[in-house]
Amino acid sequence: MKKYLEKYLLPIAMVIGISFHKQLALLSPAIPWLLAVMLFITYSRVSWSDIKITKFQYILLAIQYVGSVLLYLALRPFDEVLAQAAMICVLTATATSAPVVAGILGGSIAATAAYSIISNLSVAFVGPLFLSAIGGGEETLPFFTAFWMILRRVMPVLVLPFVGAILLQKISPAAHRKVQNAQILTFYLWAASLTVVVGNVTQFVVLHDDGNYTLEIYIAIAAMVICLLQFSGGRAIGKRFGRTVAGGQGLGQKNTILAIWLTQTYLNPLATLGPGMYVIWQNIVNSWQIWNKERNAEVNREKQL
Repeated sequence: MKKYLEKYLLPIAMVIGISFHKQLALLSPAIPWLLAVMLFITYSRVSWSDIKITKFQYILLAIQYVGSVLLYLALRPFDEVLAQAAMICVLTATATSAPVVAGILGGSIAATAAYSIISNLSVAFVGPLFLSAIGGGEETLPFFTAFWMILRRVMPVLVLPFVGAILLQKISPAAHRKVQNAQILTFYLWAASLTVVVGNVTQFVVLHDDGNYTLEIYIAIAAMVICLLQFSGGRAIGKRFGRTVAGGQGLGQKNTILAIWLTQTYLNPLATLGPGMYVIWQNIVNSWQIWNKERNAEVNREKQL
């Protein structure tokens, strides 16, 4: 039963999110709390010495910022909303749940956590300045106001769980070891978060349905292509540094909750469909990766018998 859940829980979570979007959208305020608990459990396997900036992180950051600019400039002549939707899918930071998935896939939690923290904090500085330059939102906030709002959203979810895990290790090593051994809980918490996020995105699309789906289809396709390129490109870069999984999750798995908020604040609201579709595509990729890992593990076990 456990193996079955690990293979199919994420697709089931997305189906539930779409089916009960109206009810689940009401639970969206719980998402940061779910992520914080997930990260607290995950960070119990990370030490402060593991958080360091290397050439690996610099390359991923360059793709995140330079790539988003180039993509926006390339698509802008075709459609401004499409360009904004595609750009935010590259610009936005790594998902706070990326270390969780990296751990499930057997990758480096420390390397993924380090890039997640660096990526999110850098977006807090660069995001408001860059997005306000292209504008388009109905409510453009001053830089320092926007910076503080983003920082206030990111810091409790990213930093406090890490500090809490370090303090627990110092205060009660026995309790810290119990948390370390409870890593599978992060998978189920992530599935719960995914269910609510998909429900929230589906509700947004339903409320803003205008009957014209041409642009929406283009945005959905663009989000899919960008998602696949970022996962595959990140894995290719990570492979050069012995961080294949960390590269794929660091570049491909995005903080779509933050991306949706940034888009609604600075850009055309319809561009929100970009990160909204991205969350579906990235979790299809993650589901396939987890399923494939479990399948390979079963094959290897059978060969050893």
